[in-house]
Amino acid sequence: MPHTLASLAHHSALKLTVLAGGDRLDTPVRWAHASELIDPVPYMEGGELLLITALKLDAEDPETARRYVRRVAGAGVVGLGFAVGVNYEDVPQALVTAAAEAELPLLGVPRSTPFIAISKAVSAAVAADQYRAVTEGFEAQRELTRAALGTEGPAELLARLAAHLKGWAALYDASGTVVAAAPDWAARRAARLGGDVGRLRERPAPASSVVSDAEGDDRVELQSLGTGRRARGVLAVGTGAPLGTAERFAVHSAVALLTLTTERSRALQEAEQRLGAAVLRMLLAGEPDHARAVAGRLYGGLLDAPFRVVVAEPVAAGGAEPGEAPPSLDALADAMESAAARTGEAVLAVPEGARLVVLAADGGAAVEACAEHAAVAEARYGGQPLPRGRAARAEAGRSGAQLAVGLSAPSGPRDAAHAHRQAEQALSVARRRGRVLVEHEDVAAGSVLPLLADDAVRAFADGLLRALREHDATGRGDLVASLRAWLSRHGQWDAAAADLGVHRHTLRYRMRRVEEILGRSLDDPDVRMELWLALKATAAVAEPYGGGPGSRRRRARTGRGDGPVVVARATSRTPMRASRASPVRQCGGPHRTTTPRRTNAADAPRPYGGPRPARAVRTTPTSEGPGPL
Repeated sequence: MPHTLASLAHHSALKLTVLAGGDRLDTPVRWAHASELIDPVPYMEGGELLLITALKLDAEDPETARRYVRRVAGAGVVGLGFAVGVNYEDVPQALVTAAAEAELPLLGVPRSTPFIAISKAVSAAVAADQYRAVTEGFEAQRELTRAALGTEGPAELLARLAAHLKGWAALYDASGTVVAAAPDWAARRAARLGGDVGRLRERPAPASSVVSDAEGDDRVELQSLGTGRRARGVLAVGTGAPLGTAERFAVHSAVALLTLTTERSRALQEAEQRLGAAVLRMLLAGEPDHARAVAGRLYGGLLDAPFRVVVAEPVAAGGAEPGEAPPSLDALADAMESAAARTGEAVLAVPEGARLVVLAADGGAAVEACAEHAAVAEARYGGQPLPRGRAARAEAGRSGAQLAVGLSAPSGPRDAAHAHRQAEQALSVARRRGRVLVEHEDVAAGSVLPLLADDAVRAFADGLLRALREHDATGRGDLVASLRAWLSRHGQWDAAAADLGVHRHTLRYRMRRVEEILGRSLDDPDVRMELWLALKATAAVAEPYGGGPGSRRRRARTGRGDGPVVVARATSRTPMRASRASPVRQCGGPHRTTTPRRTNAADAPRPYGGPRPARAVRTTPTSEGPGPL
């Protein structure tokens, strides 16, 4: 207990007399100081017992006494000690009245008691209080150390700390989750501090803060745990009043012990990482028996049941220092390791440069934590796929969606290499699809077309189709639209020509022009595949069927936008020569020799359901080839 005015008043050797403010004697006294200044306030810190003889003070004047008492009381002075029989034979009544009005304790000091005796008494009491605090702090440290070395670990340590503080205590792991609390009801109180804990974890350790909210009537102090750049945990303590010296010693001891518990030595951590990397290399090399022998009790349990392989990469590695994993990978590793620690399952996390490889039990807490972490990252980005491109990915990283994660199917030690390949394939799909997490089971789901949304693929497609687009831009035909229609109809001339609204001979001529411009044969299935993928990769900017400049020119000339164009009379008398075997054939069918002939309107393609024209017409060759105009 700190020294109070009551303990001074009851001190038998001092023989002090209480003249005013008897109901305020329980106020602690920090020091005793003698001053004869008219205004001693500039030299006060608060909590002092001010000793005076009124050498320069007119203590008998009521207004002077009242002004003096109000002044020192406002500065935090806890009491006045007036020397009797020095300048005044008795304590002036004006001073007594002023002290009573200000509710400031006034003690009469007999002539036989020198001020130095009071100062010594206060000094001795302060020293005794400090010694008691240090003693209690050391005792609390011993108790907490025994608790930390016990079988119950941090839970028992928190229980001892809460009892010593007469409050509550809680421990958060690196992900901000409450892992232990004492008493049990404190877990609900600690869960409401998640936001404050998250902000403290973002600051370099060691760090501390004092928080409070409208729902709690206690004072909560947060202390980060760890010695590195990032906090490994947070300790929260709640008390009804600010911590005293003994309580502060106990909290600091708990912080040190919990840091030793949660932050293992760097050498041990590096040794475990090397061991985990060796186990992983053996598994990937197809040596599961050797891997099991090296893993021992540390990772052996992980290899006794089906596990999954997780491969993660940062979308943007900004914020990482040289030689360190990016913050996004650290956060994922912390989440998975914390979840595994809470359930007692083994997990093997191995950083590989800018990657993180994790082996976790199938259906375990670590895999679930990985999925939850990915869901939170996608939700933070607004639930939309991550943008592609270096600048867009960097912006996504700053927005919080910083990861691409691939998850393999369940596997065993003998198939670890295959599971690792599955995870890498899922990771590649996640990056191309702009997703945070993709499981290998989902790799074949959906369309292959989103995988083509890559800058290199689009550049290839643009280069392959550039000559055709340049040809179409001159208004000499719709080669791109015609090629798309022909490929989409699997090389069926009539169906593709009907889609375009042109004659099949016109379409054949256009396909020959495609071959001539590209210098490649459409009989080659690889060429057809590449052209189709190029068209799909540029589908967002491709023109609709028949939508090229040539079709606009024909519509302007004839006033018709659909169906074949029929004219009453040929504009040229150039004879039409029979062509040899066409270089373009129907996909999967033999070459067929087509001889142009005079046609009548009954043979011309027409809109579905439309009437067959009754009048025959002659055809004329055009710049696009034979067929009706």
